[in-house]
Amino acid sequence: MSTIQVSEETKKLISTFGLKGESFETIIRRLYERAVKDQARQFLMSSENCISLDEFKKEIDKKWPELK
Repeated sequence: MSTIQVSEETKKLISTFGLKGESFETIIRRLYERAVKDQARQFLMSSENCISLDEFKKEIDKKWPELK
């Protein structure tokens, strides 16, 4: 086990995510798991470096016209 120093304000904020009697370990792990899922969802749903299906079809038609 280790000790992590946080302000009283941060401790109170974290505790608002907990259920009665729940340890900070459990609260922090649950918050971490949610953050990982959210980060993965944002990555998968990102439109950065993506093209529409219409643009993709145009690119395919240009590169391989014999596939039309």
